[in-house]
Amino acid sequence: MRKQHRDIRIKETDSVLITFTPSPGMEVQMSNAMNNLAKAGATVLTADKKVHVSGHGSQEDLKLMLNLMKPKYFIPIQGEYRMLIAHSKLAQQVGLNKSQIFIADKGDVVEYRNGKMRMSGRVQAGNVLIDGSGIGDVGNIVLRDRKLLSQDGIFIVVVTLNRAQKKIASGPEIISRGFVYVRESEELITEATELARECIEKYVNKDTFEWTNIKQEIRETLNAYLFQKTKRRPMIIPIIMEY
Repeated sequence: MRKQHRDIRIKETDSVLITFTPSPGMEVQMSNAMNNLAKAGATVLTADKKVHVSGHGSQEDLKLMLNLMKPKYFIPIQGEYRMLIAHSKLAQQVGLNKSQIFIADKGDVVEYRNGKMRMSGRVQAGNVLIDGSGIGDVGNIVLRDRKLLSQDGIFIVVVTLNRAQKKIASGPEIISRGFVYVRESEELITEATELARECIEKYVNKDTFEWTNIKQEIRETLNAYLFQKTKRRPMIIPIIMEY
């Protein structure tokens, strides 16, 4: 296979017998292992019947531990939520009351103070994202933007305004990345440029105008036009400069 094992090397004359069935969720890993063995030239044999022994304790094992430990409070852990519920029911069967059992979800805070235990709130919890040298600094908004960029690309509108003369000094210029190839979509780009120009001219002719309003108008107008033409919604970024 990968030739990473210290002592074992798989060769074409080898036969590998897999005598167990994968536990739920491990099917993909087992399939990949079998494929790698086949690539190395081995003959892969599997058991005809389902043979799987759990590494977790049985119900009677769990009851025995509860009877031996005789806990004042009990917090079932490990497994899916439905498994925690099943474990809590076993605890009730051996004499614990519901008030002594706490089923905590991710982020739940269980506080033990002055001999009493209670649920006392929640903290932020979940996967920690590592991006380059940064840990935990990639939030939902950044991930949303990355997903949008990967699906529909980016559409940038650049324009320079002469505020004193209330007119466009240069542009609008369209820059497209990951959305459409500019040279093959000249009609689309030309129409988008004219729409952006109309939005800008509508505002610059006023006595006072806010860049925020111009940018929002460009985004909304181009978003509707581009979706109508392409059925995609690229990230639209207006860049307005003035002198």
